[in-house]
Amino acid sequence: MRRSVNDAASKSAASRGRADEAVGALPEWDLTALYRDMDDPAIGEDLQAAETEAMAFEAAFKGRLEAVTRGPGATADLMDAVTRFERLEDRLGRLASYAGLVYAGDTTDPKRVKFYGDIQEKITAISSHLLFFTLELNRIDDTLLDQAISREPLARYRPWLEDIRKDKPFQLDDRIEKLFHEKAMTGRAAWNRLFDETMASLRFDVDGEKLPLEPTLNLLQDSAEETRRKASEALAVTFKENLRTFALITNTLAKDKEISDRWRGFEDVADSRHLANRVEREVVDALVAAVREAYPSLSHRYYRLKAKWFGMDTLPHWDRNAPLPKVEQRTIAWTEARDTVLSAYGGFSPQLADIASRFFNEGWIDAPVRPGKAPGAFAHPTVPSAHPFVLLNYQGKPRDVMILAHELGHGVHQVLAAPNGALMAPTPLTLAETASVFGEMLTFKAILKGTTDPVQKKALIASKVEDMINTVVRQIAFYSFERKIHAARRDGELTADDICAAWMSVQGESLGPAIELKPGYETFWAYIPHFIHSPFYVYAYAFGDCLVNSLYAVYEQADSGFAERYLAMLSAGGTKHHAELLAPFGLDARDPAFWQGGLGVIARLIDELEAMEG
Repeated sequence: MRRSVNDAASKSAASRGRADEAVGALPEWDLTALYRDMDDPAIGEDLQAAETEAMAFEAAFKGRLEAVTRGPGATADLMDAVTRFERLEDRLGRLASYAGLVYAGDTTDPKRVKFYGDIQEKITAISSHLLFFTLELNRIDDTLLDQAISREPLARYRPWLEDIRKDKPFQLDDRIEKLFHEKAMTGRAAWNRLFDETMASLRFDVDGEKLPLEPTLNLLQDSAEETRRKASEALAVTFKENLRTFALITNTLAKDKEISDRWRGFEDVADSRHLANRVEREVVDALVAAVREAYPSLSHRYYRLKAKWFGMDTLPHWDRNAPLPKVEQRTIAWTEARDTVLSAYGGFSPQLADIASRFFNEGWIDAPVRPGKAPGAFAHPTVPSAHPFVLLNYQGKPRDVMILAHELGHGVHQVLAAPNGALMAPTPLTLAETASVFGEMLTFKAILKGTTDPVQKKALIASKVEDMINTVVRQIAFYSFERKIHAARRDGELTADDICAAWMSVQGESLGPAIELKPGYETFWAYIPHFIHSPFYVYAYAFGDCLVNSLYAVYEQADSGFAERYLAMLSAGGTKHHAELLAPFGLDARDPAFWQGGLGVIARLIDELEAMEG
């Protein structure tokens, strides 16, 4: 007999209540390492100090940098300018980080929204006094600058200065740069806020219960097929009701990027991202080609196998990440998740585990699901003078444990890189995913080693394969989707139907014939935040996963010095190119075989699953 709506809603709510109880108490972060609260007088003091110093910095150096590098004390004078600039970056970064983290805690709270907007505006105004610095650095004669940075202590900043030089061909006149900078608040940043606040306010009707995005997405991993279907249909209904807004945001941001790219002289729609990532276009093209070529041997093959496990020829899209049938599903308590990840990290390197444990012991993690809280998960590095913070939406699923391992990898990386300072601690996105994916792999291998039951072992391997497909295949499909949208937008505005059609084409190609894309799935592009916040970011996940697969293969065959080399790689932050960082491991991302090796790890896990069927 079909349950009534009220009965179903009550059962769903009761089930989540039991899950919450099983998860246990979840930590919320303590942001006082940055500021006490939004009313902390130190915020106003720091804003005033930053404005005063920024104006003094501008008065001291604007229009004088080349003369400084020609003077008798060129190295010392330029060193003074760089260190003053770095201190300002740290102070402004502290303010921006705090405002962003407070806002992420509840994007629907009017007080937090206003605070976030006000801080952004003030930082934009202050930093406009600093825009000249990197622009003028790039106008200095190469020979003069090379002479100045050849001597200590300025030589320490060579990696940052050389990165600045890579932007030289694409920088504009100072007044245009300032206009772009100041209008960002009413342009891209405003559309980003609209997306965040709209998404946080949406509610999805699952059997009469109005749920936010994260709990609804979580139901797609429920053991009951009916629950997964209803969650998917609820997502589709609400997305469709708001599709005009999301299509407008997407069109506007794509056009905004096209204008910026055209003025700066970028040829390809993703070239600005490649430059920011300090990775060559041909390296990314080789990655994308390798993954797309591997679709049949990876995702198509795996989903065909999964459909067989469900006794079907094809699976509806809402079953793509469903738990395997006849496998016990349990809620994983927060304490168990913590101990699992720390034990895995410690088995590789006690230092890694010691750093990761600080996130739990010192209030650096915010884990509960709350209304208005930013969806998904992230690790925010804040500034070197403070420490990172991790945001999760932990609900006790096996994947939540892997997300914890992933974000802690980011956090540990950020802690290790922080001594490089505000200018050189940030890591290009292509390498920023290395520690996170490596942390996942360590955790997976540790759990697998301790699993003896064949059914649970199969489920664990299948879950890892799905995570890897989501990280590699799905993200490259996302990248292909973005390329379609940004290329098409150059020819005119796209309708919501146009965007939906592009989404379905790349999803069908990547997932394969064993996944049936039911009506409603065409709207699922709408909730992916990376498309809005960081265009073309997504290939970094695939880059990181393939890199880690190759790196882990080296680790399994390496001598006892691997952990030290690995930690040294993370400690480099943004001071070295990916080629230099991978060289000690005998790896080269420019070699097409590099990507084949990483993808082969996924293929071999699918081989193992197929062998279990025999």
